[in-house]
Amino acid sequence: MGKVAVVALAPDFQRIVDSLPPDWTQLELDLRIFDEERYVEAATIIVQVNPQPYSKHDWHWRLRVANEFGHAAAAETVHGTLAVMDTLGLEGELAVREARSGRVEVMETWGRPESVRQEFYRRRAQ
Repeated sequence: MGKVAVVALAPDFQRIVDSLPPDWTQLELDLRIFDEERYVEAATIIVQVNPQPYSKHDWHWRLRVANEFGHAAAAETVHGTLAVMDTLGLEGELAVREARSGRVEVMETWGRPESVRQEFYRRRAQ
């Protein structure tokens, strides 16, 4: 059986993000590290992007990534965190579980002044 080619996590993540359509909004990935003896070390780093840990599963964490809005970690932060793991030699792999696109942000504007509503629409029109 051949050896699996190891790709650094940050470049692999960037390849995934670059393959998404321009209007992507949310991405869910699973992350597995190869050396489970370094799990605690990896956990202290990946905690920066609020991963959801798995128990009794082949994968270690689920990562939720947001493009411009949403309740998830920013893509830039996830990339930087994975780059730190790469620097420390924490090898692993990513698997895309779900990618969403075409959704729009909704903001409750009831009771807000017109200036707030106009500023929200102005920023989102770009």
